[in-house]
Amino acid sequence: MNNSTSTKGKRSNKSVTFFVCFLAALAGLLFGLDIGVIAGALPFISHDFQITSHQQEWVVSSMMFGAAVGAVGSGWMNFRIGRKYSLMIGAILFVAGSLCSAFAPNTEILIIARVLLGLAVGVASYTAPIYLSEIAPEKIRGSMISMYQLMITIGILAAYLSDTAFSYTGAWRWMLGVITIPAVLLLIGVFFLPDSPRWLAARGDDGKARRVLEKLRDSSEQAKRELDEIRESLKVKQSGWGLFTNNKNFRRAVYLGILLQVMQQFTGMNVIMYYAPKIFGIAGFASTSQQMWGTVIVGLVNVLATFIAIGLVDRWGRKPTLKLGFLVMAVGMGVLGTMLHIGVVSDAAKYFSIAMLLMFIVGFAMSAGPLIWVLCSEIQPLKGRDFGITVSTATNWIANMIVGATFLTMLDSLGNANTFWVYAALNVVFIFITIALIPETKNVSLEHIERNLMKGEALRDIGK
Repeated sequence: MNNSTSTKGKRSNKSVTFFVCFLAALAGLLFGLDIGVIAGALPFISHDFQITSHQQEWVVSSMMFGAAVGAVGSGWMNFRIGRKYSLMIGAILFVAGSLCSAFAPNTEILIIARVLLGLAVGVASYTAPIYLSEIAPEKIRGSMISMYQLMITIGILAAYLSDTAFSYTGAWRWMLGVITIPAVLLLIGVFFLPDSPRWLAARGDDGKARRVLEKLRDSSEQAKRELDEIRESLKVKQSGWGLFTNNKNFRRAVYLGILLQVMQQFTGMNVIMYYAPKIFGIAGFASTSQQMWGTVIVGLVNVLATFIAIGLVDRWGRKPTLKLGFLVMAVGMGVLGTMLHIGVVSDAAKYFSIAMLLMFIVGFAMSAGPLIWVLCSEIQPLKGRDFGITVSTATNWIANMIVGATFLTMLDSLGNANTFWVYAALNVVFIFITIALIPETKNVSLEHIERNLMKGEALRDIGK
């Protein structure tokens, strides 16, 4: 009888954990929708508003600017009101930004609306991974944070499908406005989320923290043990900026988070996401219909390949998966650049070029896409987590903005082939950085990682 009750309790707790993580990961769906929607809407916006290539870059990259600002503000907001209510504010911003984008009368208002959406994306990209890392047990932490990335890819695919459906009438306002529906659903769902037990403990509410852990863990003993570890990590007297200025080991964690996010963005993946129809045009697919359906295929491959990461991250580990992913991306980008250099003339050459593009996407979706968010949420000590992830998430969006605002200029100045070769070379460099600096953190508690980091262990060894 007792064994049966215990087993049923474990199943119940696991179900609650998965449900909570799924709801939090819905923020990734909105993130993906807002990244993906602009690829299909941009040609129609450009036609209606008669804007230049430089203005197109600003329509794309203005969201990244807003996201960088939102990420910076999220650190303070998460510290003050917690993960749950920060996600709620993000959902409200998603609703407002989507509606403003849909009704924008000119380019200037559209850019402002995109900045507002960027604020929402910045809040979501900061809060969801940190919340998931603090809610999920270490054995499934990697796959739960990877589920957030999966939701991003599903959002991108959904945006591409929506764009394709509306492209036949050129209804770009509907493309941008339909995002309001999932934003409202996220807002409703957030009401059912518990607060992060680590945030509650940091605020001195140990009783509530323990009650949340008891709902999410297999037993009261496990919940108590985890709470004891959290209390131990809270004994560090300094936090945030004070910890950064006075503790070199924490500074290493912050710098590693910055490096990880720069690596993710400069793989070149978001170039594909933002300018997919244009890239299909470069590869020889001239019609709007071909370009839009090609973009849908990009989104579908992105979703499917993310399941590889979910399957490998807690079994194979973070580091081996990253190395393989960067290698695949380097080969995909390099061969695509070579094909563009030779000249894509025949149908066979066109389809081979697109196969290389899809190969690159598989490499990203199975590695750097989800795993950078996993690692950035794992390597920061509890007392410095809000500060550290603020810095790394802001870096993500600043780097993202640079990539989005320079791609068309690079194509014009360097040429198609050289632009893709640059990104291929960067992915080769990232393989060596992964070998030298990135830690393996699978099946290790956040508190264990923190102890090793603060003792001064080499960065690549902090997960051991």
